[in-house]
Amino acid sequence: MPVLVMKFGGTSVATLDRIRRAAKRVGIEVAKGYDVIVIVSAMAGKTNELVGWVNETSPFYDAREYDAVVSSGENVTAGLMALTLQEMEVPARSWQGWQVPLRTTSAHSAARIEEIPPDNILQKFDEGMRVAVVAGFQGISPEGRITTLGRGGSDTTAVAFAAAFDAERCDIYTDVDGVYTTDPRVCEKARKLDRIAFEEMLELASLGAKVLQTRSVELAMRYNVKLRVLSSFEEPSDEAGTLVCGEDQIMESNVVSGVAFSRDEAKVTIVTVADRPGIAATIFGTLSEAGVNVDMIVQNVSESDYHGHEGKVTDMTFSCPVDQLKRAEKALETAREAGGLAFERLETQTDVAKVSVVGIGMRSQSGVAARMFQTLAQEGINIKVIATSEIKISVLVDRKYMELAVQALHDAFELEKA
Repeated sequence: MPVLVMKFGGTSVATLDRIRRAAKRVGIEVAKGYDVIVIVSAMAGKTNELVGWVNETSPFYDAREYDAVVSSGENVTAGLMALTLQEMEVPARSWQGWQVPLRTTSAHSAARIEEIPPDNILQKFDEGMRVAVVAGFQGISPEGRITTLGRGGSDTTAVAFAAAFDAERCDIYTDVDGVYTTDPRVCEKARKLDRIAFEEMLELASLGAKVLQTRSVELAMRYNVKLRVLSSFEEPSDEAGTLVCGEDQIMESNVVSGVAFSRDEAKVTIVTVADRPGIAATIFGTLSEAGVNVDMIVQNVSESDYHGHEGKVTDMTFSCPVDQLKRAEKALETAREAGGLAFERLETQTDVAKVSVVGIGMRSQSGVAARMFQTLAQEGINIKVIATSEIKISVLVDRKYMELAVQALHDAFELEKA
């Protein structure tokens, strides 16, 4: 029988009533003739509660025991879902990560999936099991310890299972009914997309859209796993949700498919560094070693003998998540004190936001940047930093103008129109 993967997030299994609702959806797919692998998250709020208990017990905790505790939330949901399906007379069993086994690296709380052998579950399907309810977010290390996959780990688990079992599709059930052209809470004209290309979804996810976790989209694109994002709280239908698929499965793309934004950005300028080969490698190598995720980068025009320095000097500006700013400052100051990096001072700004337009149609049509910059200029919004790729343009602006920028760009590219 064909295999279908269905993933239910924390809000979709937050109560027993919601678990029953989710189980009914699983039953519908079983009736259609699928063998179903259900990936479940912990009930909403449970993971945070477990993390809180760990922190209260031991501020400097053993990461192996952290994973043992935090992974238990998914185990509870998996068992409850299997019991609910059995009450509906659907042959179902729960599976913890080690039982599959879902093999991972040894990096506790941030493990990467290495292998999912399908034999154990396929054997049970052959013996009459119709639903395997798998605890998401967890696996087993080479040492035989429970591991967890980090933020968004259940989405990644679901896509990995779809790839390993050559599933027809991977349905991600959440509390939104699909992928929108932008956040409807910011722009009331936002429109739900019927389809979106993997590359567009990857850019939107990495730029601030919260619908899908970036790692899961990367995995789906690599293994060409069809993803469908849909709501647990709407009536099921074949047309529901948004299909994330290959570019070749989209007949005609808009030039721009969506506007993404991130409020939590910081801007850092390293004032007066030597303009010489290797300086960028020194700066961003230092930041990388400190675990700082650098995004937008601008190097100013060089000046000679500036402030008494010999040779050419320049300023280097970059953006990073605001919660990593202190780490970035400390890493750069430490490098300066150690003599590995010379600069005059650091200038930082935390009241900024990143706004981006994304679309695979940008590859074949010019003028997107001009229209974007003109639109922002007409609204009196100053651009601080610009970054581009083949299918996206991002700008850093004052945070107070973020919502205005999103709404203006959504209107300028007529994203409310199908």
